[in-house]
Amino acid sequence: MNKILVANRGEIALRVMRSCREMGIKTVAVFSEADRNAPFVRYADEAVCIGPPPSNQSYLLGDKIIEVCKKLKVDGIHPGYGFLSENAEFAAKVKKAGITFIGPSPESMDIMGDKLSAKAAVKKYKIPMVPGSDGAISSVEEGKKIALETGFPLLVKASAGGGGKGMRIVERIEDFEEQMKLAVSEATSAFGDGAVFIERYVAGPRHIEIQILGDTHGNIVYLFERECSIQRRHQKVIEEAPSSVLTPEIRKAMGECAVNVGKACDYVGAGTVEFLLDENKNFYFLEMNTRLQVEHPVTEMITGLDLVKEQIKVARGEKLSFKQEDLKIIGHSVEVRVYAEDPTNNFLPDIGKLVTYKRPQGLGVRVDDGFEEGMDIPIYYDPMISKLVSFGKDREEAINRMIRAIDDYEIVGVETTLSFCKFVLQHEAFTSGNFDTHFIKHYFKPEMITKENKDEVEVAALLAAFMLSNSKKPTISSEEKNISKSKWKANRLN
Repeated sequence: MNKILVANRGEIALRVMRSCREMGIKTVAVFSEADRNAPFVRYADEAVCIGPPPSNQSYLLGDKIIEVCKKLKVDGIHPGYGFLSENAEFAAKVKKAGITFIGPSPESMDIMGDKLSAKAAVKKYKIPMVPGSDGAISSVEEGKKIALETGFPLLVKASAGGGGKGMRIVERIEDFEEQMKLAVSEATSAFGDGAVFIERYVAGPRHIEIQILGDTHGNIVYLFERECSIQRRHQKVIEEAPSSVLTPEIRKAMGECAVNVGKACDYVGAGTVEFLLDENKNFYFLEMNTRLQVEHPVTEMITGLDLVKEQIKVARGEKLSFKQEDLKIIGHSVEVRVYAEDPTNNFLPDIGKLVTYKRPQGLGVRVDDGFEEGMDIPIYYDPMISKLVSFGKDREEAINRMIRAIDDYEIVGVETTLSFCKFVLQHEAFTSGNFDTHFIKHYFKPEMITKENKDEVEVAALLAAFMLSNSKKPTISSEEKNISKSKWKANRLN
């Protein structure tokens, strides 16, 4: 494999290209008009504009991407995550065109892309699953019957869903019909598929996922777990590896279950099996993501493996160079997703120019991003600016290093989730490991960050006044001049 096209943008495109360069593989970027000056476009060996900013006119044009591959004699396509990464039809077209798709087979994607077919596939391996309906609910009457058998509270969930869409919590039978109709409507609108099913609602769950890696020779291993319970709107904001609550026995059991999920669909490449862990440490299969995850860096940090390189090796037909017994957890890693969102305003996206953008540095700090100072945050795509990752000898050091990195990260021009992430990392519930997916509901209120920022600005103003009053001259040093309006706006992020 001499040339790979990265069918993605931003930080993941740049991250994939760096691994390719280390392997001596040429890269091709495809980009929209909005990304013409983006770092990933400049970094690639070749770059082709494929359309206007909207993703359905650029990054989702599978046929056009394949045309570029043929024209530039590309050997493989890496889809990153999002966009076409879990599109079985696209993967099949890539294969038909004689190009290697760096990911699982279209058949594996089809099986695991639908929650109901995924559950049916793993049944023979006796994977623990949340009690509920065996298949899609065909009518309200059938749903009510299953709901009474399952018990309340319960979830009505879209079969083709994700990100919390098409999902409704039902507390009592009187509300079932209305909530089911809302779930069906939302699922139809979001996914073009109104199929829904029922699951018992797991109170206070933790979201634990297992990274697996399979080759074309039948070998599948698990690369331990990631804790992904800090979420907003059912989407992850902070991840860490390993989890602070799993015992070695539970870790092994979950890992072996994840491997069996992979076997159930003849999985090849990097994939993630997601589980819910209840308050009694019982775990249940949730779903499988047939791609590289956003949070894969924390797994790389604790295993010493480059998952993108492993994906490429597998796609080239190579056997895994290690066995399960060779893998060990080394240290601890934390990742925070730096979104251009305002945590004091219900995490609403914020757009604008990165007037100041200075990355944190130092031992054990990694920044995966796709932006530079002076660039605009486009309105067309996910508002993630970067992934900030820390590594330490243990969880305490990884957390402290992350807090330092957040303090060192200067972003002016847009609001970000950095202040929220620092709040979480310093909260007793997080540091003690006693938290679940309802952290925001239980512990966070926007005014907590607003008050903290106000207090910091007041302290800064008093400090500046003290320095001026004790100065022999009516001037201040260049270092003290850093206490400026723009600087304190940046400090609001800390």
